[in-house]
Amino acid sequence: MVSPTISDAIRTMPKAELHLHIEGTLEPELAYELADRNNIQLPFSGLDDLRQRYKFTNLQSFLDLYYQLMSVLRTADDFRDLVLAYMAKANEAGVVRSEIFFDPQVHVENGLDIDTVLDGLLSGMILGRERYGISSGLIPCIVRDKPVESAAQIVESLAHRSDELLGLGLDSAELGYPPQLFSDVFDRARDLGLHLVAHAGEEGPADYVKQAIYDLKVERIDHGIRSVEDLELLEILKERNIPLTCCPLSNLKLQVVNKLSELPLQQLITSGVQLTINSDDPAYFGGYIADNFDALADIGFTLSQLARMGENSLRAAFWGETERDNMLKQFALWEQSHQALLQ
Repeated sequence: MVSPTISDAIRTMPKAELHLHIEGTLEPELAYELADRNNIQLPFSGLDDLRQRYKFTNLQSFLDLYYQLMSVLRTADDFRDLVLAYMAKANEAGVVRSEIFFDPQVHVENGLDIDTVLDGLLSGMILGRERYGISSGLIPCIVRDKPVESAAQIVESLAHRSDELLGLGLDSAELGYPPQLFSDVFDRARDLGLHLVAHAGEEGPADYVKQAIYDLKVERIDHGIRSVEDLELLEILKERNIPLTCCPLSNLKLQVVNKLSELPLQQLITSGVQLTINSDDPAYFGGYIADNFDALADIGFTLSQLARMGENSLRAAFWGETERDNMLKQFALWEQSHQALLQ
């Protein structure tokens, strides 16, 4: 077990969370609270029954429950409260910047107006900054196992508020849905001035990472652990300084690996790839961002190695130069105060 001293240091280390699905922060208690608020009957016998469903065999088994529980989100207030619940936990974990994913296609298919969703999420992010000092940005994600036409339509529905968005992402079931399918959609998002990221190389092959880089022209790769299978790709990631937003507890929970030590993180670091650590869908995967850092400490990562990944996250975030520089100064102060542990 990670020592309390190291765990405390992890939680005070300034860090950015760059791979976080806000719907994946929906804890069972809040799901029931929102269901009651909106007169929705959930198909479970109670909290204990729902918690038992959080045992997954693969990505799809998780997604089935994930999308089912999204149905409790009905109003702008629901989305605001969801963000604030996450921000409180992120603040305790040392997060100073969060770039938040959400799945607009699912909410629209659930009968919601896209502006209702945006209003709620953005109001929660504003309140999160006021209460906790957490800077944030919003990244709608394309659900890749829905028709490409749906992806194009949702981007157009967001275009009138593109100045309030940070980027565009690509998520959901990876196998059989290569990034190149969405090249035109990402071209449109680029024209709108959005940053571009994509899930690739989690369950899908290393070639999906290459497609995300060449066909979608992304600036970050979400997950990307299978990049280690392609030496040419590792050089591309290194030379182009394209970060990976890795999610260790997610990979373990979804049985991408059988144990954390099987993750190729050390190999990626040795190859010169820029890694960041994130929580993905923490309500479902058993841990928020600091818990993911703790888990790596448990399998032998030093605080110095973890600190580099924390610093990487600040550098990889899509924020202004002044804000980045200020946070890097805060990070340097944290390093100075933890020199004994970092040696």
